[in-house]
Amino acid sequence: MQFFLKKLLPHILVLIGFILLSLAYFSPVLQGKKIYQSDIMHYIGMAQQQKEFAKETGEETYWTNSAFGGMPTYQLGAKYPNNYIKKLDLTLRFLPRPADYLFLYFLGFYILLLSLKVDFKLSALGALAFGFSTYLIIILGVGHNAKAHAIAYMPLVLAGIILTFRKKYIFGFLLTSLALGLELVANHFQMTYYLLLLVLVLGISYFVDAYKKNQLLQFFKSIGLLAIAAILAVGLNATNFMATQEYVKSSTRGKSELTINPDGSSKEPSTGLTDDYITEYSYGILETFNLYIPRFMGGGNREDVGKESETYKAYINLGASPIEALEASREAPMYWGNQPIVEAPAYVGAVIIFLFVLALFLVKGRLKWWLLGGTILSLLLSYGKNFELLTNFFIDVVPLYNKFRAVSSIQVILELCVPVLGVFALVRLFTDFQKNEEKLKYLKYSVFITAGFCIALLLFKTSLFDFEGLRDDRYLQAYGQPFVDALIEDRKALFTSDTIRTLVLVLLAAGVVYLYLKDKLSEKLVVVLFAILILFDLVTINRNYVNEDNFKPARLVDNPYQPTQADKEILKDKGHFRVLDMSSQGQSQPGRAAYFHNSLFGYHAAKLGRYNELMEFHVYRNNMNVLNMLNTKYIIIEEEGNILPYTNKEANGNAWFVSGFEIVDSANEEIRLLDSLDTKFKAIIQNSIFSENNLNRDYSVDSTATIELKEFRPNYLKYESNSTYKGFAVFSEIYYQPGWVSLINGAEVPHQRVNYVLRGMEIPSGTNTIEFKFEPQVVKTGSQIALASSAILAILLCLGIFYKIRQNQNVD
Repeated sequence: MQFFLKKLLPHILVLIGFILLSLAYFSPVLQGKKIYQSDIMHYIGMAQQQKEFAKETGEETYWTNSAFGGMPTYQLGAKYPNNYIKKLDLTLRFLPRPADYLFLYFLGFYILLLSLKVDFKLSALGALAFGFSTYLIIILGVGHNAKAHAIAYMPLVLAGIILTFRKKYIFGFLLTSLALGLELVANHFQMTYYLLLLVLVLGISYFVDAYKKNQLLQFFKSIGLLAIAAILAVGLNATNFMATQEYVKSSTRGKSELTINPDGSSKEPSTGLTDDYITEYSYGILETFNLYIPRFMGGGNREDVGKESETYKAYINLGASPIEALEASREAPMYWGNQPIVEAPAYVGAVIIFLFVLALFLVKGRLKWWLLGGTILSLLLSYGKNFELLTNFFIDVVPLYNKFRAVSSIQVILELCVPVLGVFALVRLFTDFQKNEEKLKYLKYSVFITAGFCIALLLFKTSLFDFEGLRDDRYLQAYGQPFVDALIEDRKALFTSDTIRTLVLVLLAAGVVYLYLKDKLSEKLVVVLFAILILFDLVTINRNYVNEDNFKPARLVDNPYQPTQADKEILKDKGHFRVLDMSSQGQSQPGRAAYFHNSLFGYHAAKLGRYNELMEFHVYRNNMNVLNMLNTKYIIIEEEGNILPYTNKEANGNAWFVSGFEIVDSANEEIRLLDSLDTKFKAIIQNSIFSENNLNRDYSVDSTATIELKEFRPNYLKYESNSTYKGFAVFSEIYYQPGWVSLINGAEVPHQRVNYVLRGMEIPSGTNTIEFKFEPQVVKTGSQIALASSAILAILLCLGIFYKIRQNQNVD
């Protein structure tokens, strides 16, 4: 037992160190403050209705009416029964946010390096390099929590896979099952997909190695176990996985029936996102050097260049006061690449890249090739439209690749691979694998490449680059050529200072290696010195972008929106209706209206596809017929700086009887016809739906017919109708077939999609009670699978622990 504790003690101390470091970097959390994340503010607005419903009823709703007219909550933090893997995830994330994610970065990477048989000290060093990689910190600053969450578990998944390939079958299988289960909990399938690409590279390298060593049987045994682990991990997340799979078909990530654009021009039928949307954020080839020199291309769109800058002087010359000039200079447009928005450079670190280059000489075999292969693939795919040959191949040929946007984010694979290989430079340095003379030779090569590159840039920067930004024409028109010249001078200054910074760090790192090879430094001191260099290198850059200024009192973060006078007026109306926020505040904060009202807008990367098309064709163009059919009772407008509620008295209401149909043959005709149809009297229906349901073409509507909404909750609506004749009613509710059950007088009946996005139903004559209930079968089925998978994994974990104990007893 004492021996066991002695072995664990170093790891316990390392984990305590990770906890302290995570809290130290995000120290405002110790004062009860919370990080203000723009994306999370939008999410809070979107999720407010379901949170309030859960608070009031103790139940979970899987449908919200508060955003985009109505949509499932599957991608809005829905909580599912029997989701025990989520409970484990929450246990691991015990620190206050975002320190919890930083701790997970450290923990996962540490375990990955341990699985590669790296000493705990070097494993901890590598964890620091990975965890403080600038991109991983930046995404915490802006609120890409799901992305950070998924990235944090990537190394843990790789650790399980590697252990399995290393014939540690039991613990490799168990770790892979748990780690992949946790990876899927993060619910960021784009990051998981990118991890799969890296796993394929890893698998190919192991396959080639097994083939050369005539060990294919062991290889395929590992593949079989990993396949079972993957199935078990999916089972642990079955509800979320199945619900997402069901939803994606109806979302903007699914297939569109339209073959026209809003302007009438033709477009190709799509089974995913458009190429332009996928590659909008494509990493510039020249931007590659941001990985090594932080502000090689100016840094972010808003950089603090300070009072001594040329930009500050230019503002003064334009007539700004010193305070105004200083404020403006804190958000100077220094970035001169071609991406639309860049918060900060995706800096990996000068020190770790120096070690990476050194590792290319020192490290041999399978490890180098899969890490290098993953790095190169990640970098090339991140170029997007700047490397169309490869990008178009992946979009057109590789399954699911066209479901994800922002291709530049695939660099997370690079940001994982580079520190691993960089650490192995030190591993090889500390072994007798090569003679010191040979290591010194490789050190010289590495210095020549890394330091030489910096020197060349300093010597030839003016002839190589013009430092002109994508939006400089705007500044030229607004402020004149002297202002643009000032921006360019400041960009040159940042380029020069950061290149010198990288050069100095490389020479210091090289000096540490040289002194070790000359027996002037011990291994422990080398590790300490590299830890200091890496922390200084990365933390000083990261603090420019994520620091104490990002934190605010918890009450402001938890309640980010305060009602305007317009909101207060609308909230007095206790009816069921929708709100269109056209004010500047509503446009800049798309989740705001959803916080208070049932909004036509919102903020989400995977909206319902048909509703998104309706917005593009009609809502954005203020088509009142469409706004009326969506029951838009209030429109928030802005006049002379005042935000006012406009009451739309022409809104159709919650439901209404129509006299018949306009029958069309295609989605194109259906969405076009909404441009002119008075939706109060007629409904549009596709011929296939009309025929399948044996509906009448025309209906009699008597003047006394009524249909009224009597009860409404996000997942339940109850109406009462009274009519002399059988009729057809249109409901101002978004049509989503999977999960919504419709009943008349307690008996289940079908309802149909009409007016492109709404629900319609044939109603018998007389007095009737009509109900809509959102009872998704996918949640019931998925939760049962999750329960069974959790039970199986729990049994396997117990057996694995029992086996390990018995094994240790036999050794004793």
